[in-house]
Amino acid sequence: MDWLTDIFSNVQQWLFEAAVQPLVYAVGLGGWVEDAFDATGWLLVGLVQIAILIALIGPLQRWRPVEPVVDRPAIRIDILYTLIHRLGLFRLAMFFALDPLFDEALGAVRGAGWGSLHLDQLWPGVTDIPWIAFVIYLVVLDFVEYLIHRGQHQFNWWWALHSLHHSQRQMTMWSDNRNHLLDDIIHDTIIVVVAQLIGVAPGQFIAIVAFTQLSESLQHANLRWSFGAIGERLWISPRFHRLHHSIGIGHESKGPRTLGGHNFGVLLPWWDMLFRTGNFEERYDPTGIRDQVEPDADGRLREYGRGFWAQQWLGLKRIVGRG
Repeated sequence: MDWLTDIFSNVQQWLFEAAVQPLVYAVGLGGWVEDAFDATGWLLVGLVQIAILIALIGPLQRWRPVEPVVDRPAIRIDILYTLIHRLGLFRLAMFFALDPLFDEALGAVRGAGWGSLHLDQLWPGVTDIPWIAFVIYLVVLDFVEYLIHRGQHQFNWWWALHSLHHSQRQMTMWSDNRNHLLDDIIHDTIIVVVAQLIGVAPGQFIAIVAFTQLSESLQHANLRWSFGAIGERLWISPRFHRLHHSIGIGHESKGPRTLGGHNFGVLLPWWDMLFRTGNFEERYDPTGIRDQVEPDADGRLREYGRGFWAQQWLGLKRIVGRG
């Protein structure tokens, strides 16, 4: 594992010195060099992820697709979302806009006596072993992800944003980042604050985020793949997550046009099993939202937008009940 870290660090240093640092100085942001180096790490991770998507998950989709590809323009919009998020553009915008607020909020929390818990120090000699610490933080943050996901399906205002993610009826490996930007800000803020409070180191955090994102890309793939009776209960498969995107069962709990759903887990199906929200049926349903395909009492279908900006604008309108 150390050799892999060394390779990543060397490539990050080379990329920073060859391209990023000269650009930072050229635009007069020399005071941000250290932050630019961290951003280079996110950029490199994103490039590696996209390479894996194209080289590995893409061929899997073509090998065993659930359905034929009939809406390539919708997929191209998802690719745009992926590039914005995986290449660090969204995090860069969050850094300039929200990082001072993060620092102030965390400073206030620590000033009130709530320091970092540092879960990797609970059992010296065991929990501080790098791979064990990684697993501990991965499991804890995955539980937080489950709670966030439940909230996105529980509260009307949050579902108004999150429903954009479910509106994709042509799911592929690019669909994971198809989210409203405000939804992403809320999600990332919660994850960053929790990670800070439990003592996740920056390097660990990047690794956890990258690992999680790759798994989520596989889950969203247009891929007919189940992990079997045992595997489905150990790790979330494309089949398990596709059911979460199924019209009706994936986003409703108590009948048509109610909130809720099934299979909220992000990496581990354990939380769905524990809280009885899991559905392990072997099925591959059409994806989307009921109000896209079934008219309401006034005979109208809900529109979620075809382009990036239309999708963002309609999400804001849904929050105030006008979309």
